[in-house]
Amino acid sequence: MRAITITAEHELAQVELPEPVAAPGEVLVDVAAAGVNRADVAQAAGKYPPPTGASELPGLEVSGYRRDTGEAVVALLAGGGYAEVVAVPEGQLLPAPEGMDLVDAAGVVEVCATVVSNLVLEGRLAEGETVLIHGGTGGIGTVAIQLARHLGARVLTTVGSDEAFDRVRELGADAVWNRRTADLLEAVREAGGADVVLDVVGGSALADNVGMLREHGRLVIIGTLGGATGELPIGMLMGKRGRVIGTTLRSRRTEGKREILEATYELVWPLLADGTLRVPIHARLPLEKASDAHEVLRVGGHVGKVILELSRGGP
Repeated sequence: MRAITITAEHELAQVELPEPVAAPGEVLVDVAAAGVNRADVAQAAGKYPPPTGASELPGLEVSGYRRDTGEAVVALLAGGGYAEVVAVPEGQLLPAPEGMDLVDAAGVVEVCATVVSNLVLEGRLAEGETVLIHGGTGGIGTVAIQLARHLGARVLTTVGSDEAFDRVRELGADAVWNRRTADLLEAVREAGGADVVLDVVGGSALADNVGMLREHGRLVIIGTLGGATGELPIGMLMGKRGRVIGTTLRSRRTEGKREILEATYELVWPLLADGTLRVPIHARLPLEKASDAHEVLRVGGHVGKVILELSRGGP
């Protein structure tokens, strides 16, 4: 099978590899397309190794066809998605969203599961609350804005350029700031603060994020683009009776991922089917252009997901 591997020089290369063998409890999926995520870029740079026992190939989500039943599915992976065939624990599969192009569906499951896990299950975002979503134009940001609005929340977000303001407002953001030019701490405070902050920045934003929280606010950290360490203003956090929550999805056991996927299927799949929620697709590229796909994420400024297309063939 064709696959993309990471070389010792941290570059992506297309190779021919044997197909994986399904272990007990796993099924083989013939891949139609793979979603590209920042975790893939970090892994290629040597900064985010896969969990023990997972495939060394990059790729955390795919769409395709179960080889045993022919059903169109999406799969949440710990690794291995940049390949024509993947072996997936059955508990990490969901039916492909109804009415959605199967190639585009490759960019759905990881981002939707991440948002549900962190806004709903961890952050407990409730109707009438205010959420600040860092990085509103990325895959996670675009979905988080829409889902937060569906839940009845007021949505604040940040983007990297003034040109992106209209795009995130179209998705449902009530207020937006350019993170490169705004005094974000002051701006969010003037807007009344946030009950939940969904943060992909990490260490460098830690103190400001706590400063933006309302009383009983929840800071949910899901990324470290700004560094893995930071200074925590403990007295301020205690005074607000706030909480700092750090989570990952990739390293969880299948049982934990299944719980998140069940919640995602129940909450998000109907919204995808009726068009209430859309996962914007920035670009579709062939598998051999994986390096170009990673460059899109490194440069930034894109809106939505980047997809690597392998095949449109059926089962």
